[in-house]
Amino acid sequence: MPPNTTASSGQKPGKSGRKKGRKARLFLIVLVLAVIGGVAFGGYWGVSTVRASFPQTTGETTLDGLSGPVDVKRDSYGIPQIYASSDEDLFMAQGFVQAQDRFYEMDVRRHMTSGRLSEMFGSGQVENDEFLRTLGWDRVAKEEYDTKLSDSTKKYLQAYAKGVNAYLKGKDGEEISLEYAALGFSNDYKPREWTPVDSVAWLKAMAWDLRGNMQEEIDRSLMTSRLGPKQIADLYPDYPYSRNETIVQEGQYDSATQSYVQGGTSTSGSTAGTGLAGDTEAPTGLESQLSGLYDILDDLPTAVGVNGNGIGSNSWVVSGAHTITGKPLLANDPHLSASLPSVWYQMGLHCTKISATCQYDVSGYTFAGMPGVIIGHNQDIAWGMTNSGVDVTDLYLEKLTGDGYQVDDKVKPFTTRKETIKVAGGKSKTIVVRETDNGPLLSDRDDELVKVGQKATVDTAAPDRGDGYGISLRWTALEPGNSMDAVFELDKASDWTEFRNASASFDVPSQNLVYADTEGNIGYQLPGSIPIRPDGYDGSLPAPGWDSKYDWTGDYIKQAELPYEYNPKRGYIVTANQAVVDEDKYPYTLTTDWGYGTRSQRITDLIESKIKGGGKISTEDMRQMQLDNSSEIAKLLVPKLLKIDVDDKDVREAQKLLEGWDYTQDADSAAAAYFNSVWRNILKLAFGNKLPKELRVEGQCLNVAPVDTTGPADEDRTVRECGRRAADQAQPDGGDRWFEVVRNLIGDEDNDWWESPGTRTDKATDTRDELFSRAMADARWELTAKLGKDIDTWSWGRLHRLFLKNQTLGTEGPGFLQYMLNRGPWKLSGGEATVNATGWNAAGGYGVVWVPSMRMVVNLGDLDKSKWINLTGASGHAYSAHYTDQTDIWAEGQLLDWSFSEKAVENGTSDTLVLKPS
Repeated sequence: MPPNTTASSGQKPGKSGRKKGRKARLFLIVLVLAVIGGVAFGGYWGVSTVRASFPQTTGETTLDGLSGPVDVKRDSYGIPQIYASSDEDLFMAQGFVQAQDRFYEMDVRRHMTSGRLSEMFGSGQVENDEFLRTLGWDRVAKEEYDTKLSDSTKKYLQAYAKGVNAYLKGKDGEEISLEYAALGFSNDYKPREWTPVDSVAWLKAMAWDLRGNMQEEIDRSLMTSRLGPKQIADLYPDYPYSRNETIVQEGQYDSATQSYVQGGTSTSGSTAGTGLAGDTEAPTGLESQLSGLYDILDDLPTAVGVNGNGIGSNSWVVSGAHTITGKPLLANDPHLSASLPSVWYQMGLHCTKISATCQYDVSGYTFAGMPGVIIGHNQDIAWGMTNSGVDVTDLYLEKLTGDGYQVDDKVKPFTTRKETIKVAGGKSKTIVVRETDNGPLLSDRDDELVKVGQKATVDTAAPDRGDGYGISLRWTALEPGNSMDAVFELDKASDWTEFRNASASFDVPSQNLVYADTEGNIGYQLPGSIPIRPDGYDGSLPAPGWDSKYDWTGDYIKQAELPYEYNPKRGYIVTANQAVVDEDKYPYTLTTDWGYGTRSQRITDLIESKIKGGGKISTEDMRQMQLDNSSEIAKLLVPKLLKIDVDDKDVREAQKLLEGWDYTQDADSAAAAYFNSVWRNILKLAFGNKLPKELRVEGQCLNVAPVDTTGPADEDRTVRECGRRAADQAQPDGGDRWFEVVRNLIGDEDNDWWESPGTRTDKATDTRDELFSRAMADARWELTAKLGKDIDTWSWGRLHRLFLKNQTLGTEGPGFLQYMLNRGPWKLSGGEATVNATGWNAAGGYGVVWVPSMRMVVNLGDLDKSKWINLTGASGHAYSAHYTDQTDIWAEGQLLDWSFSEKAVENGTSDTLVLKPS
């Protein structure tokens, strides 16, 4: 998954310019390209350089290390299907082919995961590298590779790396990708060989963006500076178990056998605190520590999501009893950051004959840089994934004393290590990483965090903060695991038992796994390393690190205890980031911050309506469900909005758009445009001026584009505007937690949350309807400014647009360069917390921030009748025909045929390349 990585050359920015500096900039080389670009790209140099990096897709080529010939068959969209006669040859060819299409993306990824972005992009990435080195993803990945992974997994990783390096052998940078030619103008960076650890480390980056509730942990703690316990509880309502179904509905935890069973007795228990965890009084400085941590987290490049925020996914499976084929149908569409190229890479891996030496016949979606298939199907089973959201991170406020940290009545010494960061075109920098028993001190990486404790000494890379406080992170992904083993085990699993056994190795990130097989069975399994916390501590708030009673117990929930379902009586399973299991049926606190079930319940209702109507569900029905644009918050609010008397004729004209509206957020809907603006203004008026300003939103604004520009977004301008708004107030993002907040308050017309201060032009509000009336007026004038006074020209798609930006050079620079590398806009249907989750963040505007990054529907009755689509295309080369050749189809909600059998693949093949041993 390509990170939305930002970098620049130049001096380290001061505090005042930090947010703008690291967040919105990329490379000084774009300035060089601005000078040469107009001539070079139009001349011979440009044409020859672009073409030099295009992959060979026909004929023959020799690869040292193959044991036999391998066929690479590509369809008209450039999607490869690989045929080999041994496992090693299969994965070696996979490495070669992915490097052909996407090596630059792979190279950026591994520099991110290892904290070595500065080696490629210069001094502007030093601070990010410092933080990433502190986390130590690559160190953990190496330990996994050396001590945890199976021999067969190591063999496959080695074969994959061998294939990547066979592609790189003898190539100059411009022969690999156009971006390397650009890099050559500003530094002498040369790609090095790929290693197995480079592949393993990407799982850590993926886990970071899917890490659970760390953001909520920070937010709740910061809220205590302005809000009381009741107000905070209003903003973090309980999961609505009585209204929105959990994933697992049959069975419960059996305390006698200490396992989850579909039937049994029940045990439960969870607790929650306020402020710092437990009854501990938060010391002075906690607020500045957490606020400073916000700065760090916002600035980090992202792997698959928006730094842990707004990430969701849909996946559901329907048994053959309810399908027209008589066999299961399985759908999946993960919601991740929009990136170019797409986070996913489609391909098939086929043994010419299944045997002990060649065990794989699998097709689906994987990541460039990683062997195997992550989501898809083989000849027997299919599986999908959504983020479970279980809580696997905890922040600890540490009491620092001299060269150590306090635990109970003792001072323990830090564990330290030195890290040297090499900088392209600059001087290397050495830092010292300090760790407590709870994990690395994140606060050492931000100068502003020394407001608590003493300033760093002049010449040391590890701040000597004296007596004070710091923040450490406990996270399951910082412990070596076996997730890479799980990928290969899933790919060759043939039944439910083997599938569950494979899931047991899936340590991080914890994903909801849905299952179907050709025999007609369906199922669900929650996997992952999920910590067992001590009694009285639920992980919802930072904990006092100096009190050992808040330490993790060291135990994890056992595989047998994790919730699952197999062939439930209802005949379907839906996962869309809602609660996994009813809290009364389970003894462990998985998280206090589930998604609130808006999407999952809508999917459930769509399935139930089909079943209760006596119909059978088809592949086309599953596709249509993926495109459902219905707004659940509109169903709640519009009847209230229509009852309000509006005097202003222009506002009344806009209000009338909502009359008869079916709550569907189509791109051409003026009503959807107006309602979403009303919703955004309700949030701003009711909550924005009451939240601590430290709850900043800059990290959520990156993909927000100015409305109705014809070229790529002026991203830097947009980020600055987001920053200004954030300085004034912390506006809610408008996700389904806020749906639930407003749902719980809407019946209380005089609740204090409906109070908003007056302005020079607007009266203060005291009641719900007064605030709603003001929001309708504000929305009318906001859209007049953005879309024009004539409401007949309004449409949701004009506000709700997707820009795809090249992951590096396309994020900043001269407009002509963005025009060359970026694509868009696309005017999209859907919205926040809808099934068609083209997410937007109310804190930053209406632009599309995350998307269904791919869509698939697997037909277990005839795998060749399965369907799939990717957000962009197979290629990472900007001028390839397959750069964004699937995007228009994706935006229209259509799917491509997904060939699997050898005959179907052959019929769809456009190009064949034969890889031969030397």
